Amino acid sequence: MFHYNTFLGLHQGPEPLFLANCWDVQSAKLLETAGYPAIGFSSHAISTAFGYEDGERLPFDLLLRTAKRVVESINVPFTVDMEGGFSRTIDGILANIDKLVDAGVAGINLEDTIAGTSRELQPAKDFARIIAAIANHLEKNNRKLFVNIRTDGFLLDLPTALSETLTRIKIYANAGAGGIFVPCISGRNDIEQVVAATPLPVNVMVIPGLPDWETIRQLGVSRVSMGPFLFSKVYEHAATIAKTVWEQKDLRPLLS
Repeated sequence: MFHYNTFLGLHQGPEPLFLANCWDVQSAKLLETAGYPAIGFSSHAISTAFGYEDGERLPFDLLLRTAKRVVESINVPFTVDMEGGFSRTIDGILANIDKLVDAGVAGINLEDTIAGTSRELQPAKDFARIIAAIANHLEKNNRKLFVNIRTDGFLLDLPTALSETLTRIKIYANAGAGGIFVPCISGRNDIEQVVAATPLPVNVMVIPGLPDWETIRQLGVSRVSMGPFLFSKVYEHAATIAKTVWEQKDLRPLLS
């Protein structure tokens, strides 16, 4: 409850919440030490770290166990990227959410696409029924969870991405979403229109072309996620060091 209230409040301040994305316990602890007020899994990063492709290939039990260890190891709110819910039924999604709430997470992301050989948008009204079931379930059982709903029109690079997003976020807000996540949106005008179209906190992701922090703040964005970019940079740097040590038989990069 404490972490949920803290997490909710971080979406309502004068500054956007900069959500740090981790992939294991050690990266979560590193980010907490760096000063980030909240941390969340990047589904791409944790899947890759465990040797799985992104898109619900990572077993849910492994995601759950790792989430529990992270919650036990840090003292800031923690949120989990559930992708499509790790189930194709509402009851299955609700059961998975209960397990995450029991583990102590403060929030989740849930996306309106289903990953497979290709990623496709679910019909908005069908997905809204899932959101409504989650909201009703949490209220009925007096459970607190920040439900951040991801819509993927921009991620899919649809020619109608803006209009599709504007239509969907209204439907999702009415169904009971707690926040709206629009990954891969970067245009200032697009962000401005999305923020203006909903009273819910709007979450964007760090990508090339995203406006600078001050512009993001002025546009009214409530949350900025790292996505997999820190993970990629860490392993890019590690690969460079490993290659140098092996090829040059020079130990100094390991020690300096």
